[in-house]
Amino acid sequence: MIQWPKSNDALGTINRGNPAESGLCTLCRADCKGKCETWLSSLQGRKVLYPRDFGTVTAGSSNTSHVGVSYNSLRIDGYNYGAKGLPKGLTESEDDCIFPNVHLGGEFGAKMKTKFRVPVMTGALGSTFIAAKYWDSFAIGAALVGYPIVIGENVVGVDKSSEIKKGKIIKAPELDRRIDIFLKYHDGYGAIIVQLNVEDTRNGVAEYVIEKYGDKVIIELKWGQGAKDIGGEIQVTSLDYALFLKERGYVVDPDPTRKEVQEAFNHKAIRSFARHSRLGYTSLASRDSVRENFMKSVEYLRKLGYKRISLKTGSYGMEALAMSIKYATQAQLDLLTIDGSGGGTGMSPWNMMESWGVPSVVLHSKAYEYAKLLADKGEKVVDMAFAGGLAREDQIFKALALGAPFTKLVCMGRSLMIPGFLGSNIEGVVSPEKREKLNGNWDKLPSSVTEFGTTPDEIFAGYYDVQKKVGKDEMKNIPCGAIAAWTLADKLAAGLQQLMAGARKFSLKEISRDDIYAANRETAKETGITFIADKNDEIAKTILKS
Repeated sequence: MIQWPKSNDALGTINRGNPAESGLCTLCRADCKGKCETWLSSLQGRKVLYPRDFGTVTAGSSNTSHVGVSYNSLRIDGYNYGAKGLPKGLTESEDDCIFPNVHLGGEFGAKMKTKFRVPVMTGALGSTFIAAKYWDSFAIGAALVGYPIVIGENVVGVDKSSEIKKGKIIKAPELDRRIDIFLKYHDGYGAIIVQLNVEDTRNGVAEYVIEKYGDKVIIELKWGQGAKDIGGEIQVTSLDYALFLKERGYVVDPDPTRKEVQEAFNHKAIRSFARHSRLGYTSLASRDSVRENFMKSVEYLRKLGYKRISLKTGSYGMEALAMSIKYATQAQLDLLTIDGSGGGTGMSPWNMMESWGVPSVVLHSKAYEYAKLLADKGEKVVDMAFAGGLAREDQIFKALALGAPFTKLVCMGRSLMIPGFLGSNIEGVVSPEKREKLNGNWDKLPSSVTEFGTTPDEIFAGYYDVQKKVGKDEMKNIPCGAIAAWTLADKLAAGLQQLMAGARKFSLKEISRDDIYAANRETAKETGITFIADKNDEIAKTILKS
């Protein structure tokens, strides 16, 4: 098993827990006091791109060994001449070909295009309580920056205030709150996506959303995710709530209606219950029946009035991957998110998350291969997003290149939640009267924060950029978590611009698979990416022989 380093002396970062390839701890805590790379970037932004203590240090790379098949075993190429994709009005001069001029905006969609300012999107933030607690920060941050955010499954079903009559929603306060918060600050870039699972479909989420919000919302069908191969879960510590969820039609484990379970709970032998969603397509036994059911679902959503429809699939094997790409293409969907194993979740069975599914780099490599088969037949392949354990700007570049030209976005789950946690903790100290509402976890600012300042305008590198966008008067309504989200996005954007400029690609559409190479032969074989010493080797020899 590959062990990722726990600290980075050059950047001054350290992981509280065991780090994953993304640089995040395997267990990311909302009350964390720092300071992994994503945590620190949410405060200091693009400064974290560079080694610390300039003027008193020199720094050298420690990443000289690439073992196994992973995103880490892909490296980014650079070129010593030329420039492609310069924004309109710029020339191929040294004055114009600078990294701040790299354009990171783009769009996805079949007929109705959705624009974004940076090529990232959130994972599905659904019925987990942590998503509800910090939603304001997540949503406002996404809207201000201009990237899509996904409301995950079961939000209506777990909301005690929602009303469902005759199997259909007539009132959904939590869902409304989440959509409305994003739309308040939405300026035409990014999008709000609402996901459907089995229970959501039964409860009439699609009908409710289209009637109230029309084409302001993208609706998403869900086949699965990379963290687990069963439906979504949450954990509840109240017997009454567990009974409520059972009555709502969910699978609750252990069964709270059993007298033995209630007795064990009263004696504290059982302290919590797990609520599970159902598996989809269990009554279908063939690919043809899956396709027929899927196409009917898409047709029904279009008849309801949805102009934009997406699909989220998980790290199943090659058959399911091919089905998702083929069917999404045939149905002219707007986006297909392919989530590989190696990502994260709010609550999944741990050993399931550790041992099931296709690792991201392998799944994404096959997704490109299958998409190209369709493209070579003349089909307009669905726009894709890659997900599964991606958090840094180099990983964004690699994922976009690995799936180019089909991949438009990189879906990042836990990493885009960290600024929400961090900002809420800081604001809860600076404004203690807001602490409970913000779900702040700190009583005082830790030294990892006070080394930068004690007020938001001192702490967050992006504070005044956000103020410029919303105005001084509106700034009082912007949560610090959203400012932190802006600051992190600025770091990711600047880092991506630098990598793209080095590859001489000044717009996203110019990124190609030729911009990465494999650092070992095994990775080259599994990904179809050329081994590092083989790329342009014949051209090099021609130069030498000429």
